Amino acid sequence: RWTYFRKARIMREIKFYNSLSDKKEVFIPNKVDEVTMYVCGPTVYNHLHIGNCRPLIVFDVLVRFLRKIGYKVNYISNITDVDDKIINASISAGIEEKEFTQLYIDSYFELRKSLNVLVPDYTPKVTEYIPQIIDFVSELVKKENAYVVNGEVFFDISKIKSYGELSKININDLISGSRVEENINKKNPLDFLLWKSTEKGIKWKSPFSEGRPGWHTECVVMINSIAQQFPIDIHGGGFDLKFPHHENEIAQAKAYSNQPLANYWLHNGFINLDNEKMSKSLGNFTLGKDIVKQYPLNAFKLVLLEASYRAPVNYSSELMQSALKEANKIATTLKKGQLELYVNDLELELKDDTYLQKALEILADDLNTPNVITLIFELIKKINTNITNKELNSLSSDLANLIQILDVLGLTYDILNLVQDDILNLKAWQKAREEKNYVEADRLRQLLANKNLI
Repeated sequence: RWTYFRKARIMREIKFYNSLSDKKEVFIPNKVDEVTMYVCGPTVYNHLHIGNCRPLIVFDVLVRFLRKIGYKVNYISNITDVDDKIINASISAGIEEKEFTQLYIDSYFELRKSLNVLVPDYTPKVTEYIPQIIDFVSELVKKENAYVVNGEVFFDISKIKSYGELSKININDLISGSRVEENINKKNPLDFLLWKSTEKGIKWKSPFSEGRPGWHTECVVMINSIAQQFPIDIHGGGFDLKFPHHENEIAQAKAYSNQPLANYWLHNGFINLDNEKMSKSLGNFTLGKDIVKQYPLNAFKLVLLEASYRAPVNYSSELMQSALKEANKIATTLKKGQLELYVNDLELELKDDTYLQKALEILADDLNTPNVITLIFELIKKINTNITNKELNSLSSDLANLIQILDVLGLTYDILNLVQDDILNLKAWQKAREEKNYVEADRLRQLLANKNLI
């Protein structure tokens, strides 16, 4: 009961930095105990690099946190499986598009598993929502928020007076300095494609032409189809998606329903390599699948979680080596603590959840993972001191707190399950050391070391 009321208090105190208002805001979901969140997923024409991994990890922590304090979270993250890049890459590879995309979809889900991030409740593919996309675009044309030229459909941004509210750039600045796709069929350089007429690659019949959807329409339609309401609570993604992608999503939702697309917009910062934004197009990237093979997962996650999710991270081997030491310290303490419980016939039990509650309170302040990491090492220091001083009264609960905090952050940990012989050898080893029977202690130590227990 005490914990329930503390969680309820945390719910009331959650604040997120909303990119739409450019300030921290108290989080008030549409429903009292339920949150709907959409995070832009990958375009599957290549393996994900570690910059692509950051939103997977950031928003995984957010989902874990919200669920831990009692929210039902409807987590949606899409897969873009039709795109010019996909078509060109599949042609170059000499592989049919569906087979080509499946290779990278499989790679994506394998990486999620390797990163120990939760699978979203919904992972819609664009190709599964073509009828809904066509209906959505048709409705925008009917409302005169979009127009058809030579079989292609464009969104008319002049109809949305608040266009630019997310990116905070005025229209003239956007036209002169943004990533605007040139097309002579557009009325305005910033008008964006909703339906592309094409003879190349996969295509579908529509009232406009044979073609395929534009990138900016896909997410809005899938949100509308799955959540069945605008606005949803949270829309997330990388900082680079604010313009034009998220700006264009907002415009379409307003045109379609006269409602905002989302109440809270959360954007994670870049991962830089040698102080440059990591990018496949620039060729300066490290693949996620290679990182998780090269380093323990916790080390990679600590590199990201020790910075605010909104701040850039300058990835380097030196940073990874430092995180590796920290990850090893967590693993060593956890093992030592559990072995101490076995030696003293104690159970792992959360009798006092003060540290866990403190971690949740910290995360309630705009997902402040750096301060939670600091709290973890404060707890580790306490655990190690108690082991050294044989003060075991709180050890069980402290370890249980540590494990639960690690779980909220998506960090991995090992729970030891020792057989009776292992426990007897541990106790005998401890006794031999205390009695300074070094020969027997060394023999038992070797037995335990062979089983990676010490």
